[in-house]
Amino acid sequence: MISDFRLKHGEKRVTLDATLTRIAHDQAQAMAAKDQLDHDVLGRFNTRVSPAGAGRAAENIAYGYESFPKTLDQWINSSGHRKNLLLPGATRVGVASVKSAKTGRTYWAMVIAGDYERPKPKASPKSPSKESKQANIAKPKSRAAESCRLKILSLCL
Repeated sequence: MISDFRLKHGEKRVTLDATLTRIAHDQAQAMAAKDQLDHDVLGRFNTRVSPAGAGRAAENIAYGYESFPKTLDQWINSSGHRKNLLLPGATRVGVASVKSAKTGRTYWAMVIAGDYERPKPKASPKSPSKESKQANIAKPKSRAAESCRLKILSLCL
């Protein structure tokens, strides 16, 4: 359903990813356990999504809808959530829902990500030469530091 929406709006299809699904499930489970809709219930998104190894990622959360089509419709009709669904360059997605034992509310989380093909920074040798030390000074900021240029309601844009 997410891929169909993306294709209709000029973006590429996404495939289900086990790591992103686990990250989404952990988020939905934590929100359901605390009965609290909160992006930071398990910590900062950038930290939680880093095991996926993506160059860019976004998260949508919701509660109260029993089915994914209704949840997706709510996200499509919200500008910030819609922007995340249409994340440029996204190729993978994970979606999960968990029901709160306290209230019976269903909590949803979706993580969408891309830019997996970007090269990872190489580890520095233990005793770098003067030349490599100088090269380290001129290196650009890491991708993780660049990925969040604007944060609105815990959404990294």
